[in-house]
Amino acid sequence: MRVLGVSSEDEMIACFLGGELSSPRFGRNLRSRLEAAGHDEQLLTRPDCSDTGANLARRALLAATRGYGENRGLFADFPTDVTWTSAVLSADEVAGVRYLDYAYWTELSGGSRRPADAAARIRAGLRAFDVPNEPFIDASHALTRGERFPPLILVGEQQNRLTCLEGHLRLTAHALAGFPTDVECLIGTARDMAHWAQ
Repeated sequence: MRVLGVSSEDEMIACFLGGELSSPRFGRNLRSRLEAAGHDEQLLTRPDCSDTGANLARRALLAATRGYGENRGLFADFPTDVTWTSAVLSADEVAGVRYLDYAYWTELSGGSRRPADAAARIRAGLRAFDVPNEPFIDASHALTRGERFPPLILVGEQQNRLTCLEGHLRLTAHALAGFPTDVECLIGTARDMAHWAQ
């Protein structure tokens, strides 16, 4: 792991929302929320983390869409004292990252929550809950063409045992492509993260 520097909660929120904005699954709801709140997409596509008002707007958006800071949804029981770090993980380190303990990702990976296992099942034509695998395949092709993805957001009690918080599709694309490159990440660690990211 190559540490790039200290990150922040505001940067994580901006990165999280930026990643979901391009998601076929979450992007539409996020755009609707942006419009309803009277915000332009540039709040997410060109985030300025030195702007307190913009940070508060993004925090409210992540609370509304995912329960951040409200102890619900994706962020139920999420620690409040997280240290955020910007880093680059080697291909081998990325291969060791696990999916969230969520039914779809557990099923896709055959119970292991390992992206390499999910990739093998996708190649074999297996689906989780009959959800099409084409988005993973398309993303892996984009990766091999040299497209750059937003950073993954990973969490854990320590930096050597990490779970994907945001970026599961991109993580799976890396696995399908055979983990061809190092990967930029934001890593959140906390003493009480072990239970949440087990």
